[in-house]
Amino acid sequence: MGNVEHFFIGHIARLQRTFTKIDVKRWNVLTKDFNEVYSQDFSKKPNQRAFVPWILSESVISEVISKELAGVATIVIKKELVFTYPVHIGDTITVEVEIIDLNRQMNWIIQRVQCINESGIEVIRGQFILKVI
Repeated sequence: MGNVEHFFIGHIARLQRTFTKIDVKRWNVLTKDFNEVYSQDFSKKPNQRAFVPWILSESVISEVISKELAGVATIVIKKELVFTYPVHIGDTITVEVEIIDLNRQMNWIIQRVQCINESGIEVIRGQFILKVI
């Protein structure tokens, strides 16, 4: 079993990703979720843009955490996320994950999460608790 000893409070990891039509199409096929708001047809409506599925937006958080903790086996114990603004196809999202606490007794890493789009608007915020295995 690993431990949290080599991590420190204040450590920040960042990652940027642009969501494409292909990402959303793959998501549709994988999940069978063909909600109209994810389609390019939705973009043809006045003042509308196709959305990226919320859980696909969230997947970038998992990506940055797995890269940040490369080589360390962890599982998610708890997550709390608020989706504060929609993510649209073509948006570039910057994810920032910061270690805000370490529970050495429970072997937990507590992380603050914030995702911001290219316009500087927060789109997701929250917290993850990971257990080091």
